[in-house]
Amino acid sequence: MDLGLRGKSAIVCASSRGLGRGCAEALAEAGCNLVINGRDQAALEATRVHLAEQFQVNVTAVAADVSTPEGQAALLDVCPQPDILVNNNGGPPRKDYTELDRDALLGGVVQNFVTPIELIQAVTPGMKERGFGRIVNITSLSVKMPIEGLDLSSGARAGLTAFLAGVCRQLAPYGVTVNNLLPGKMDTDRLKGGFERTAQQAGISIEAVRESQAAEIPARRFGNSEEFGQTCAFLCSQYGGYITGQNILMDGGLYPAAF
Repeated sequence: MDLGLRGKSAIVCASSRGLGRGCAEALAEAGCNLVINGRDQAALEATRVHLAEQFQVNVTAVAADVSTPEGQAALLDVCPQPDILVNNNGGPPRKDYTELDRDALLGGVVQNFVTPIELIQAVTPGMKERGFGRIVNITSLSVKMPIEGLDLSSGARAGLTAFLAGVCRQLAPYGVTVNNLLPGKMDTDRLKGGFERTAQQAGISIEAVRESQAAEIPARRFGNSEEFGQTCAFLCSQYGGYITGQNILMDGGLYPAAF
């Protein structure tokens, strides 16, 4: 399927690995020129080389913390007028709500609420002028279903969802869409880190934890970055123009709801 994205420009935040990389790969496959981002210079450069060689598109790597004004400025300096923005950022570490002090609370809000809004504010004027724009925010299943220890991340991402629910309606007349992808248990380094922590606490093997958690998912498996990325690319495509303001769960049926 031709997604109609060849020659479009995309900024994909936190894209040197995991779900962000999956999105970058799918957009590169569709013909987008990319700006990728991460804080691990070696991993970022390896991703840049792979994407450029595999898909024959222009790929610029920006090593920066996207949560900082300096990091955002670096991204926008190399791509001031993107057609596509994929907001992604690491969440605060798993921690009980009683252990969160003011600095931790504010840090989590900056990471998962303030940062994507600032980037959206920066890129939407140009998108409106050109009559085309696609914004995809990677949030989390935890926006809909609480996950113990992720209260700060969940609250900040839920706040972003509510904030953009009105904004997306203001942008829709200009051909600019805003949607959220909500990953459940995806086979990423972050999930594996959780397996290790649970295994250590319970005194069982990592493989036992993995099998137990997979069994809780109706699909009986974890998601992967490739299918996640392809869903992102479709939302960004010429066929995604009538989809906006949506929260799209990718969780293998884990969230039990009819609506």
